[in-house]
Amino acid sequence: MIFDHRTYTLKPGTIKAHLEIYEKFGFGPQSKHLGKPVLYATTEVGDVNSYVHVWAYKDLADRTARRAAMWADPEWLAYTKKSAELGALLKQENTILVATSFFTLPGT
Repeated sequence: MIFDHRTYTLKPGTIKAHLEIYEKFGFGPQSKHLGKPVLYATTEVGDVNSYVHVWAYKDLADRTARRAAMWADPEWLAYTKKSAELGALLKQENTILVATSFFTLPGT
């Protein structure tokens, strides 16, 4: 199992508007293709203009296939357009994590 850990840094004062757009227009189509996220959270301490989300996949091929389907979805493309129009994103960092042999997701 792999995890796609993503950290997004936004312009100060835009995180609320950005997450409202995502909740209304992005969460549905993204979850339709990627499944339920393992984590979606804002930061309380540190860079409070950032948020993190983590998605689980069987392997890199599974991630590639699911993300390709998402990027072919007109609903997802409409969300990315709305997000870009807001202009809040400053930086994005992605990390692929590999689960240890003894780790399982809670509830599995």
